[in-house]
Amino acid sequence: MDFKSASRLFFALTLIAIGIIGLAGGEIAPIWQPVPETTPGRQVLVYLCAFVSMACGAGLLAKPTFVPASLTLTIFLIVWTACFKFPFIFRAPLEEVSYQTNGENAVLIAAAWTLYAEAAAGRKFVAGEFGLQLASLLYGLALIAFGLSHFFYLQMTAPLVPSWLPGPVFWAYLTGAIYLATGVGLVTGLASRPAALAAAVQITLITLLVWGPMLFAGPLSEVHWQETVVSWALTAGAWVIASAQRPMRAMHRGRLLPNPSIASDSPR
Repeated sequence: MDFKSASRLFFALTLIAIGIIGLAGGEIAPIWQPVPETTPGRQVLVYLCAFVSMACGAGLLAKPTFVPASLTLTIFLIVWTACFKFPFIFRAPLEEVSYQTNGENAVLIAAAWTLYAEAAAGRKFVAGEFGLQLASLLYGLALIAFGLSHFFYLQMTAPLVPSWLPGPVFWAYLTGAIYLATGVGLVTGLASRPAALAAAVQITLITLLVWGPMLFAGPLSEVHWQETVVSWALTAGAWVIASAQRPMRAMHRGRLLPNPSIASDSPR
């Protein structure tokens, strides 16, 4: 199994697991939170989110259903974010956390969009190279929001650094700087491939070194449980995006062209 196939499998299985978590707990899974308790039909949303997660995850496992599953997931995530996450920016536009929480969903949107853009290359609805560029731009903006949060909320980030690492403030700043640098690399498109790989590695290490030990140490608080699940989902999404990035573009007769040796892969 190659890198791209493995990342897709990881993402699909993560979606299925998140759906199961929602059904088992009878509550909206962490990646869809927060949804106010007063929201009409909230219990229906619990099952809707679980069904979408499991159905789309299962759909990504088979070639005939790959395109509709990735498109459905992309649209659902966009609509959900617009309804439940984007309003935070309107209510508190000067608070960085408003952008950080939207960034979490933006990573998942970018991952689902990347899968659709690759599989549906040549179709009209923001697929192919244009769709990949838009997804990378969205992902880059999310990474910038993550990076800023490390600086704005240093008092919350530094204590999460594993105790065996000296200088927690240094690591908080370093990881924030890496998020900012990789985000800029993706937004500008000047170093999208190394930026996406670096971001995926960092998100993976944070998931394993910060949230992993908490998971095995004993019962988690509700907040830490949500952060663990979200971080796992972000890890899966980050590798999907990283596996789709093209090598550095080369000059050819005065124009920038993708590496001709890289062909668009069909879903496997």
